[in-house]
Amino acid sequence: MELDDLSHKPTGGSPTLGQVLKRVGDVRKEATGDETPVHHQILDISDPSSVGTRSLPFVLSFNNLTYSVKVRRKMTLPSIHRRRSTRLAAAATATDPVPGESLFSRTKTLLNDISGEARDGEILAVLGASGSGKSTLIDALANRIEKGSLKGSVTLNGEVLESRMLKVISAYVMQDDLLFPMLTVEETLMFAAEFRLPRTLSKSKKKMRVQALIDQLGLRNAAKTVIGDEGHRGVSGGERRRVSIGTDIIHDPILLFLDEPTSGLDSTSAFMVVKVLQRIAQSGSLVVMSIHQPSYRILGLLDRMIFLSRGQTVYSGSPMSLPSFFAEFGNPIPENENRTEFALDLIRELEGSPGGTKSMVQFNKSWLNMKQSRNNSSNQHDTEQHHQQGLSLKEAISASISRGKLVSGATTNSASPTSMVPTFANPFWIEMAVLSKRSILNSSRMPELFGIQLGAVLVTGFILATMFWQLDNSPKGVQERLGLFAFVMSTTFYTCSDALPVFLQERYIFMRETAYNTYRRSSYVMSHSLSALPALVFLSLSFSTTTFFAIGLDGGFLGFQFYFLIIFASFWAGSSFVTFLSGVVPHVKLGYTIVVATLAYFLLFSGFFINRDRIHPYWIWFHYMSVIKYPYEAVLLNEFDNPTKCFVRGVQIFDNSPLGVFPDAMKLRLLQTLSNTLGMKITSSTCLTTGSDILQQQGITDLSKWNCLLVTVAWGFLFRILFYFSLLLGSKNKRS
Repeated sequence: MELDDLSHKPTGGSPTLGQVLKRVGDVRKEATGDETPVHHQILDISDPSSVGTRSLPFVLSFNNLTYSVKVRRKMTLPSIHRRRSTRLAAAATATDPVPGESLFSRTKTLLNDISGEARDGEILAVLGASGSGKSTLIDALANRIEKGSLKGSVTLNGEVLESRMLKVISAYVMQDDLLFPMLTVEETLMFAAEFRLPRTLSKSKKKMRVQALIDQLGLRNAAKTVIGDEGHRGVSGGERRRVSIGTDIIHDPILLFLDEPTSGLDSTSAFMVVKVLQRIAQSGSLVVMSIHQPSYRILGLLDRMIFLSRGQTVYSGSPMSLPSFFAEFGNPIPENENRTEFALDLIRELEGSPGGTKSMVQFNKSWLNMKQSRNNSSNQHDTEQHHQQGLSLKEAISASISRGKLVSGATTNSASPTSMVPTFANPFWIEMAVLSKRSILNSSRMPELFGIQLGAVLVTGFILATMFWQLDNSPKGVQERLGLFAFVMSTTFYTCSDALPVFLQERYIFMRETAYNTYRRSSYVMSHSLSALPALVFLSLSFSTTTFFAIGLDGGFLGFQFYFLIIFASFWAGSSFVTFLSGVVPHVKLGYTIVVATLAYFLLFSGFFINRDRIHPYWIWFHYMSVIKYPYEAVLLNEFDNPTKCFVRGVQIFDNSPLGVFPDAMKLRLLQTLSNTLGMKITSSTCLTTGSDILQQQGITDLSKWNCLLVTVAWGFLFRILFYFSLLLGSKNKRS
């Protein structure tokens, strides 16, 4: 493999991604003559005067990390009585209550005084059984726990990291592989490059960056294969995990955190993943990961280990020190046995004993103190030299940027570390364009979803067109039009409910990408809106064309244009409403229940079932809050706002009354009697009700049809704004 050839060249160490990229770029320049300047400088690590040769430029230290949460007690009557008696007895003998304890909740400590350090070029592995606190410790180091909840300190080169700075120089790989299923491996990494690499870097450089990363991850044979999901065959589990890692390290971060990257993989795939992480660490990154139970081969790739048991450290050191640690503890590791398996089995055994792992926790502290005192006494000169060579955070970041890391537009001439790197790699409009392109590309490879939606709209339109074929201008025609328009408006909104699972499926991808400033939330909302418009326009045009002329609605071509616009506005408002709910509701079933119920209430108060004038004052506010009210009134105005068009003539006045069953001769005599009584001439051809009269009867007198159209569109924008705030407040991606 090309990667193996690169990694085995005698360069004094494994090459960084920047060096790999530079080599690829040099070959390209020889072939094409392209002299596009590279926007990150490569440091010659063989130069003894180079700052990069200074030892250990990055040290991540964490001291006395403690994190507790409140959990609810299981409530049963006997347990309540027992706890109440216990509390009364405790109150009689104790002066201070237990902090965090109450009748309904208790405090659970997830991390208890955890300390340690990690260095660049090394892999720090956090081990322990399920529930031991591995993921919690990774979250604490990656600043994914609110500062007020986490006690202790986390520093890089002795300086506390600001949240903004950490987001730019680090990456966090979640345990689940959150990827778009219909994109290929190369496309997935290319989109990550478009997001994380600055626009000042040319397209060709970004492509070379992706190709170098594909080689480093060992994904060359799967580069053109789609990721896949349950319904589409794609890459293997190990390849998918490496793609997940690749999307987060495309900008070559300094700190890399991973939550169980080998979970669910076979031993060979897990070894390949950790081997890739070792190469990343050797390129100048600091890698911290949690792992459940590494194999013997993986153990040989790790540099530092921390064993946790119920939130406490029971071992902290190198894998090579495990035998001596357990031998001194009184439980030597048998020959030819996996060290980590033995350690985890012993920890589980101690957890089940009366004293728990308290003895091992205390022994680990004394063992570390003794080991540290030995090292201090024997290596005092080396320690003084190390302090002289230790780099400040700004110097270390400058050295890493010079070596080709942090490609996302970082500069080395800034006064403070925080201002050395931009918050986002690209401006708003580029993020929006890339997000729209990715969304459209992923959707275009699943055309069956849009096809089903289009089929539903066409079938509904065909049924309505044949059922209400060429309605006449009679009292019954008026009633049929009112029912038709109410059904049409409710159908457009209900059809939009299929947009509910779209964001729910992307929610965790969105949270992963925005957690470390891949793009702005506002860019996502704008691109989500724009990418939905072409489909909404096509659906609106299809439905309008199918129904307008076949039913015989009024207004000619201008009437059709407005009918299309109001149908499109209804689709827009409905899609925005459902999108907003998808940002608030976490589950599909719950979301569908809320959508159906809310739209039913909107239809109830729209003015079709009961006129506005007949609604009680304490419910009138809901009438104006109904999203369906405005498009429903708009189509009625488009159809009936014609004072010259008559819908009730002469004897048709009796059609909607018990007198409608009488013969026409009787109706004419009744009409003549009515004329004499009123003192005005009413014949069988006299117009008694125009379109304006119908609008008056329905209580539609507040707004014009164009104002109704604008209000409907405004509802759509309002729901999109609310969707943005739901993302802003609901996707902080931090533990409280």
